[in-house]
Amino acid sequence: MIRLTTRENGFAEAFARIVADRRESDSGVAGDVTEILADVRARGDAALADYTARFDGHTLDTEADWRIAPADCKAAFDALAPDLRAALELAASRIAAYHAAQKPENRDATDAQGVRLGAIWRPVDAAGLYVPGGRAAYPSSLLMNAIPAKVAGVERLVVVTPTPRGQVNALVLAAAHLAGVDEIWRVGGAHAVGALAYGTDRIQPVDVITGPGNAYVAEAKRQLFGVVGIDMVAGPSEILVIADGANDPVWIAADLLSQAEHDPVAQSILITDDADFADAVIAAVESELTMLATQATARASWDNYGVVIVVDDLATDAPALANALAAEHVEIATDDPQAIFDTIRHAGSAFLGRHTPEAIGDYVAGPNHVLPTGRRARFASGLSVLDFMKRTSFLQLDAAALAAIGPAAVALADAEGLPAHGRSVSVRLGQ
Repeated sequence: MIRLTTRENGFAEAFARIVADRRESDSGVAGDVTEILADVRARGDAALADYTARFDGHTLDTEADWRIAPADCKAAFDALAPDLRAALELAASRIAAYHAAQKPENRDATDAQGVRLGAIWRPVDAAGLYVPGGRAAYPSSLLMNAIPAKVAGVERLVVVTPTPRGQVNALVLAAAHLAGVDEIWRVGGAHAVGALAYGTDRIQPVDVITGPGNAYVAEAKRQLFGVVGIDMVAGPSEILVIADGANDPVWIAADLLSQAEHDPVAQSILITDDADFADAVIAAVESELTMLATQATARASWDNYGVVIVVDDLATDAPALANALAAEHVEIATDDPQAIFDTIRHAGSAFLGRHTPEAIGDYVAGPNHVLPTGRRARFASGLSVLDFMKRTSFLQLDAAALAAIGPAAVALADAEGLPAHGRSVSVRLGQ
């Protein structure tokens, strides 16, 4: 864990190194993924079967080996303990309500020159969702990806998920039933992403692929962007907590570890203006770690990538540091969090006040927890309904409207040396 103070010599250089540290996969992954995708494109289902046997120890022979039936998902949902079913239903309803408000409106208007112009929004035909297995089997992520797609109006929703040695996560199946997933295929990894993009004899291609995964999945999505749409290329999780000394250090330590337990290369950063509070949080992290079943992962993350920064004044100093970090999650635990939030331009999602832990956003608050990492919050946003929709603009002119604006189009076409463009307008103007 790194502890820094803005007053110390060398702070700017040390902080710059933290900002520049991507904590993402090495270039060797890219070559492997390129080979896998080419193999899937060439051999289709046969390649999927080979990779699934090799990586997951699962043989794809019968239809049940390939695909999880909707009846199995319903059975998993029905078998949930009542309190867990209620929690899943609460999460789903709040996610749906939040994302329904994101749906854009169509535009159709006629301007002063008589030109009708506007735009219409339509959903993509099919979306593919990657749902991790193994270390990260999260029903919450399935809801966060599937529900916006359904709200957008996507007709075909396809999930791919690895089932190591044939094992499935019952809660993921229950979430799939609740979200209305249409197909679930028992394949994962870069080869599953390739199948969604290119299609195989069994799996029909989709238009957009979303969902978290390991370095190979992220790299496959990056390479396939353009063949399909993607949500983002996500890296390891990260949290930035801006907290004053009035907080309970145990609360803040728990918040930092909530992301550290995700991945050994996740990053948790605290910015505070109270050196004694910083000491207390560091001590609380050590205590909290001993109680975590995920201690090994969280310990590796905290020891190797944890950062505590002591500043002179939170309101003055923290926003500039936060904007440079452009973190996935930003908690602001102060009496007036809005004042600091108003000056933060780059954050995937913000959590305001002492009683708003980031983890509440992971599950039941409503906003999406699929967020940009690795400083991508400078130019990217979290997953939304818009990731599953596209906009088509339209125009309609009558003779009078063309006469009003057509000559300018002809002049510009001629200036660009494109006479056929100009001719297609001028011929209608009788020129």
